[in-house]
Amino acid sequence: MTAMLGKVLIVEDEPRIRRFVRDALGREGCETFEAGNVGDGLELAGAQHPDMIVLDLGLPDQSGLELIRNLRTWSSIPILILSARIAEQDKVTALDAGADDYLTKPFGVAELLARVRALLRRRQQESRPSPIRRFGDVEVDLSRRVVQRDGADIRLTPLEYSLLATLLANDGKVLTHRQLLREVWGDGYAGQSHYLKVYIGRLRQKLEPNPTQPQFLLTETGVGYRFQS
Repeated sequence: MTAMLGKVLIVEDEPRIRRFVRDALGREGCETFEAGNVGDGLELAGAQHPDMIVLDLGLPDQSGLELIRNLRTWSSIPILILSARIAEQDKVTALDAGADDYLTKPFGVAELLARVRALLRRRQQESRPSPIRRFGDVEVDLSRRVVQRDGADIRLTPLEYSLLATLLANDGKVLTHRQLLREVWGDGYAGQSHYLKVYIGRLRQKLEPNPTQPQFLLTETGVGYRFQS
């Protein structure tokens, strides 16, 4: 009997390819879970805590890049990209976003399994961070993008949530204005530091016990901001 190699989440919208990958990984001793879009993939990643993800980039609801970026706010789980995109820039973009490896379609079973084994070996040496972050009376489930305070849902705009998730992912680390603007708004906003002041103020109003004397979302004068749990 083959020992289980690991738990693998397959996020691929083409049933034929998904079945091909599932069967190959099953013969190798992997337990597999399947999703056909980014939303379901993120939900399964949070619920099943797989050891790695095999991910297509061209998904029906969003680009696979969005799954990578979301996941990287709370997990270092290895991600292997399977994609028909062969341009070097597509590979660079996916790897820069946080993917660990890239395999171009069509691919052979032997190469797929070799790359999966390599990523799972590395994963075995890493700890598994929880997607749940708690501070004060606030709980953030980064896998489901849910924020609660005293058990009640707190509504954040997409930019507010992205800013909060970026700060949480760097607990205790000072992030400069430029770093935060580039990460949350994009490269074209690097000089717009007034945006940060407005959005940090909104987060403090919604999440801090006393917004005028913040305990968690701290200002580093002239430099940037820091989340301190």
